[in-house]
Amino acid sequence: MVAHINEQGRGLRRDLAEQIHRLRDEPIGTLREVAMTSAGGIKSMKAPVRAVAHSGVKFTTVSQTAVQSLIELESEVITSAMSDVATRLERAAQAEGVFDLVLDQAEMLGATRERVVDHATRAVAIFTVTGRDLREVARHTYERLVKPSEQKVAEVKRARRRTKPAVRKTTARARKAAA
Repeated sequence: MVAHINEQGRGLRRDLAEQIHRLRDEPIGTLREVAMTSAGGIKSMKAPVRAVAHSGVKFTTVSQTAVQSLIELESEVITSAMSDVATRLERAAQAEGVFDLVLDQAEMLGATRERVVDHATRAVAIFTVTGRDLREVARHTYERLVKPSEQKVAEVKRARRRTKPAVRKTTARARKAAA
C-alpha cells in the first residue's frame, strides 16, 4: 500500500515537473492549450446541465401532482369521516332505546369499513403511480447523462489506429524507383 502511494506521488511530481517545464519553455502556447481544454470542458457541460434541469422540472411536476392527489384524498377522508360521525349522531338521537342504538351503529360499521378500505386503496394507487413516474424520470435522466458518456468511451476505444505492417518492395519496383 505504501509503495503504491509512493508511486502515485512520484507520478504526480513527474507530471507537475513536466507542466512546469512546458510553462517555462512555451508559456503562451501552454496557456492557450489549457484555455482551449477548459472551454471545451465547459461547453461539454451544457447538455448534462440541461438534462438535470429538465429532470428537476419533471420531478417537481410528479411530486406536485402526487401531493395534490394526496391533499384531495385527505379532504375526502375528513369530509366522509365528518359525514359519518354526523350520521351516527343523528341515528343515535333518533334511537328509541339502547337496542336500537347498538343495532344502528353496528349496521354502519360495514359502510365505515368499506370507506376506509377505499381510501387506503386510493392512497396506495397514488403512491404506485408516483413511484412509477419517478422511476421513469430517473431512467430518462440516466439515459441522457450516463449512456452518452458510455458511447463516447466505446467510440474512443474503436478509434485506435492499427499500424500497418511494413511492406517490402519487390526488387523490380526498387530498381524502377532507383532509376
